[in-house]
Amino acid sequence: MCGIVGATSNDGEPIASLLINGLNMIQHRGQDSTGIYTLDEDTFHSQKGIGLVNDVYTKDNIQHLTGKIGIGHVRYSTAGSISLEETQPLYINSPYRIALAHNGNLTNIEELRYILQKNNHTINTDSDSELLLNIFSLELQKKNNKLDIKESLFDAIRNVMKICQGSFSALLLIHEVGMIAFRDSYGIRPILYGIKQNNSDNPNYLFASESVVLDNSNYLLVRDLHPGECIYINPQNELFSKILIQERPSPRICLFEYIYFARADSIMDGILVYQARINMGEKLAYKMKSCHSDIINDIDSVMPVPETSRAAALCVASILEKPFRDGFIKNSYSTRTFIMPEQKIRKKSLRMKFNTIKSEFFGRNVLIIDDSIVRGNTSIQLIQMAREAGAKKVYFGSLAPPIRYRNLYGIDLPNTNDLVAHNKKEDEIAELLGADRVFFNDLECVVNSCKTLNPKIEVFETSCFDNFYLPNFLTVKN
Repeated sequence: MCGIVGATSNDGEPIASLLINGLNMIQHRGQDSTGIYTLDEDTFHSQKGIGLVNDVYTKDNIQHLTGKIGIGHVRYSTAGSISLEETQPLYINSPYRIALAHNGNLTNIEELRYILQKNNHTINTDSDSELLLNIFSLELQKKNNKLDIKESLFDAIRNVMKICQGSFSALLLIHEVGMIAFRDSYGIRPILYGIKQNNSDNPNYLFASESVVLDNSNYLLVRDLHPGECIYINPQNELFSKILIQERPSPRICLFEYIYFARADSIMDGILVYQARINMGEKLAYKMKSCHSDIINDIDSVMPVPETSRAAALCVASILEKPFRDGFIKNSYSTRTFIMPEQKIRKKSLRMKFNTIKSEFFGRNVLIIDDSIVRGNTSIQLIQMAREAGAKKVYFGSLAPPIRYRNLYGIDLPNTNDLVAHNKKEDEIAELLGADRVFFNDLECVVNSCKTLNPKIEVFETSCFDNFYLPNFLTVKN
């Protein structure tokens, strides 16, 4: 679940500052490493580092990031390792000079490696993004028509979409050519763009994983890229777009974006994340009222796990007619433990992430609301902290359905054995977590929480909940 930003600047606004501000707004999407590439006429400039945006970029080390066009990336590793070598944007200089920023996960890695080896492309890392970059370079080499570079680019990206399976929202920065943005034919991973009018004939363009980047930079949101769409901005800052792969009857946007990953103030594919989470809270509360009225009578207060579940927990408390309390205080400077790379690091970080207000727990029966229960590390620790603070009973509610299966499309859920809900019933999950009872939303209710905000999206990518994975075939537009 990486984050990507791409920008053009025709009015003198420093491209580096624009990209860094954008990456800061989507830091929650990746905390392993970050990088920026800019293109200044004939020269690429780059700056990369391991860690957070504010730690990697300094006033001194960004002075060389000049130019009118650039791309940036924050990384959350689902393939490969955490290293400077795999920090994006990735770059190749032969046969074309290209930089790539990629959000997503490719699923046919071995096939892609074989294709590239057969065509004498050297692969230096375990990153699937390097494969995506080289496949594009290979296809551009086949299609390159200097008399019509736009159609050559569209043809090359069309073939990339045919060859590469899985999920990808990506930005390409190409020497003497410009910038490309494209999205896989199911639209699994998000990408959108906005404009800012200036004194020149063409506006500045800003591409990003989430709309908060546009809001913060005072850009007007134009729209999300359609599934299977490619947008090209040439050196004259002219924008061209084309849907290269025929749209599905319905795109399959990742449901987990709305449950956990995206910022609450983002609008993605026409859905305000904040409202979607409120809707999820309503669904969970009404399910509890319908099926567990005896337990509701036993609850003294409702409290969120900061911060993603706060709006939903308020809604639950209101519908259940119970006091809303802040029992947990989050360290504002802690990172998101779910996207940390190793189980040992996640567990160690959890105790530094939260503290309790003991008076809110002592002698009370509490209902804790969280966005989801994945590996169970956070839930176990929070329940234990609640009991140590004096809670008599601890109930735990999840806005998401039970996460029972792995995810192949960019969420780090590769091993079902790590998932606390895999092959387990709710009472078994509660026992493992140390809760008196666990409550989950139904998948249909969570889908409807989002779908009511944009009825055009009928189906979401839900494989970690229902074990349904997308077919590999694509329908190509000629």
